[in-house]
Amino acid sequence: MPSDKTLAVIPPDNPQTAEKIALGQKLFFDGRLSVDGTVACATCHDPQRAFTDGRPTSIGVLGRRGQRNSLTVLNALYNQTQFWDGRAKTLEDQAALPITNPVEMGQPDLEAAVASLAPLPEYQQAFQAVFGRPPNAQDLVRALASYERTLTSFDSPFDRFLAGDAEAIDESAKRGWVLFNDRARCNKCHALPDETPDLTNFKDDDFHNIGVLIVRHRVVPLAREAEKLVDSGNAADVDRAAIGTEMSALGRFLVTKKEPDIASFKTPGLRNVLVTGPYFHDGSHETLWDVLDHYNKGAGLRDPWLDQDIQPLGLQESELDDLVAFMASLTSDVLPGTGSARARAPTRAVQDEPSPPQHAARVRSQAGDVAIAEAPHRERATGLELESGASWRGIAVLVAQRPDTPAAKSIRRALHF
Repeated sequence: MPSDKTLAVIPPDNPQTAEKIALGQKLFFDGRLSVDGTVACATCHDPQRAFTDGRPTSIGVLGRRGQRNSLTVLNALYNQTQFWDGRAKTLEDQAALPITNPVEMGQPDLEAAVASLAPLPEYQQAFQAVFGRPPNAQDLVRALASYERTLTSFDSPFDRFLAGDAEAIDESAKRGWVLFNDRARCNKCHALPDETPDLTNFKDDDFHNIGVLIVRHRVVPLAREAEKLVDSGNAADVDRAAIGTEMSALGRFLVTKKEPDIASFKTPGLRNVLVTGPYFHDGSHETLWDVLDHYNKGAGLRDPWLDQDIQPLGLQESELDDLVAFMASLTSDVLPGTGSARARAPTRAVQDEPSPPQHAARVRSQAGDVAIAEAPHRERATGLELESGASWRGIAVLVAQRPDTPAAKSIRRALHF
């Protein structure tokens, strides 16, 4: 863990304490924050799925489906902005908006969420102990943000390789690392090709239009409508538009009103990317091979706002396998709240409320009985029996479709199965 960067992102007005973190963790898993008691923060940021929900786009109260893929909360404390479009500056802001979004947790305001918890002795005592006053909206989001700042994830095979262990990753992953910084051009956004690249999270904290499906939308009339919304200065209304309307496709433009920002979205970090699919802001790409195929083709060339760095790469299939092998090596051995990401255990029944995971998924294939990752239920995927949530389906597809490729073998080695 980069201790200097970690200390630097703790805000002076919300210092970390053990009691505050414990309160935030309790709130994070409590569905009573939502209007109907069914959706917690952990519903869309489930530890069993590397703090994502494994869906293309998230589902909130009353089965309402949003327009955005759920980003992992792991290492979110290092983000300069939050959400795909950066509409929140801090984790405190990020924690507040879903609670009052009608598609997500559905409360009319934060005070209503507080009112649902304030009569409970457990929360009365906890807020009094931590903040010296009864439950209130400001302290609620402070506690949530404090817990989220503990959700860090490092110590991957690639970290050990950088530290000098030449055997920590295999030759395929090493070739992928070279490609990442050269012909694949990944470092244009995921680290930056300068003398001090960001190898903490492999991101540039910037926004890019990468050509994902924007041509399907009525961009010009949407942008005109969005300009009026942004001019209103109502952050809650912008949040509702980003999650619940077609204006979601406008990305960063919905925050800045700048034409170059149309359909631009934040560069996500690459740590644990193997287990945080599906991918892109709309969850439209299920596997890492799908993602790489998009970039390899230079997809989105008809998009007039396409980032200048998006162009066909012309990589061979074997080179795409090497890139996947490298990205697999960024998977941490242990994820917060889950214990070992490679543990084996029976499958549990789905619970009404999310909780820290106890169990692991298994894939049965010709390669043998393989533990993939924690997950609560079973489905079929490409001829495999996968005891998994949707977030792990992509991993099984990767291993199943190409079991003898260097990438599939690297995935097994990276996760130690």
